[in-house]
Amino acid sequence: MANNEAKFSKNQPWKTKKLFFVTQIFSRIVAMAASSASSWLMITSKQVIDIAGIVLDARYSYSPEFKFLAYTNIVAGCFSLLSLLFLVLVARQGSNPTHYFFLFLHDLALMSLIIGGCAAATAIGFLGKHGNGHTGWMKICDHFGRFCNTVTVSVILSYLSLICLLILTITSASKSRKMGTV
Repeated sequence: MANNEAKFSKNQPWKTKKLFFVTQIFSRIVAMAASSASSWLMITSKQVIDIAGIVLDARYSYSPEFKFLAYTNIVAGCFSLLSLLFLVLVARQGSNPTHYFFLFLHDLALMSLIIGGCAAATAIGFLGKHGNGHTGWMKICDHFGRFCNTVTVSVILSYLSLICLLILTITSASKSRKMGTV
């Protein structure tokens, strides 16, 4: 019985490291894919309608908030790829809490960037869907349904990326807290 406990405690750090790296790699791939898909959907979202002979179009580029979300997702996707490559190098070199601290700062900065883009796009999307009677802003999603649905999916994918970056931030912070003990 004592022999089995010794084997279990000896293998546990290896299993913990493996779980950490699998979680990091999976979350970075999902964040990268969600950010890339979100930016692609946002950039390609457009709709042209004809109302009583008047041609109207809706594009992401007409809204600074949607442009901000698209560009933050491009940045997050690219930097997630770079951090994935950095993580592979860190895994080969061995465990150093300083490396995890840099990953923590990286993930925190990306998460902050994505949360700003998500908040801005959600606010303007809410106005587009529901309008604001007090200020006279009319809802546009009645007329531009396909555009609004595409933008909604883009924002949802951005929130998925945000959740992955939150997980990455927490796990990197957990690993980097041992910095003073090394």
